[in-house]
Order: sequence, then C-alpha cells, then structure tokens
Amino acid sequence: MRATLRRHVPLVTALLTIVSLFVVVAAVRQFVPEALLPALPEPVLSAIPHANALISALAIGTITYGWRSIRDGRLTDHRRAMGASVVLFLSFLGLYLLRVAIEGPTPFDGPQALELWVYYPVLGIHILLAIVCLPLVYYVLLLALTHAPSELGETLHPRVGRVAASLWLVSFALGIVVYLLLYVLPV
Repeated sequence: MRATLRRHVPLVTALLTIVSLFVVVAAVRQFVPEALLPALPEPVLSAIPHANALISALAIGTITYGWRSIRDGRLTDHRRAMGASVVLFLSFLGLYLLRVAIEGPTPFDGPQALELWVYYPVLGIHILLAIVCLPLVYYVLLLALTHAPSELGETLHPRVGRVAASLWLVSFALGIVVYLLLYVLPV
C-alpha cells in the first residue's frame, strides 16, 4: 500500500485537493443536507470563531517551531510540530465547515469603506492562499508519510515544504485578521 501510494503522490494529492475543495464549496454554499449536520446550541456555534482564532494562533506557533526545528536539524521535533500543525488545520477546517454549513458565511458589519478596502482584500488573499496551500500541504505530507526521513532530501519535500509553510503561515495570520475584522473590531 505504502509503495503504491509512494508512486502516486501527485495523483493522490490532486484527488485529495479536489475532494477537499468540493467539501468546502458544498459547506459554504450550504449544500450539505441538514440531516447530516448536528444540532448545535447557539453558544457552541458562537464559540467556533473564537476557538478557530486560537487554533490559528497555535498553528502559527507549531509551523514556525517545525520550520526552525528542521533548520536546526531536529527531525523528530520537526515531524511532531508539522503533525500538530496538520491536526490543528483539520480541527480549524472541521469547525469552520460545520459552522458555515449550519449558519452560512458571517456578514461583515463594519463600515462599508473598511469592508471594501480592507476586509475583502484580506479575505480574498486569505482564501487564495488557503486554496494554493492545500495541494502543497497534501503533497509534502504524503511525501513525508511515504518516504523514510533519510530519503526526503532527495524529493521535492524540502523545497515545496518551504513554500507550503510560508503560505500556510500567511494564510493563518490573515485568517486571524479576518476574525478580528468580523468579531472584534465592529462597533
């Protein structure tokens, strides 16, 4: 199984990306059948954006720690930090998709000029980076899962990993900015 997956990392990356984007679009457009969604009390739904901001901050920390660890040659720390980053990302995504599938996207309640000149550009860049990041993260994760650590230097893992980590960091940071614009700054 691992050898088969190893030979098909680009194909599996593409399939995972397509499925993931389909799930995200279905949730955002509220195409998920209501019967599949749990009945969550309002306090739980209201807490999700705050939990996701915290998850994003933690992910920024784990990605940064993982990047520094590999630069310092601490492979075990790198693997743990990046594994934690993936778990944090999946937690963020699961909570976000659950909330948006139930309630829909959160409208911006601030001034129209701020919405047009700050909110939409930040949100657009955040979404674009998240979309671009997805296949890169899948790719480096699949390479890490299908190759021995000693082999990864001979793959695109280091080069793609640097790009993925950079974009992932910026995407998480912009996600926190979006959170601040939606939930903290409006008066």
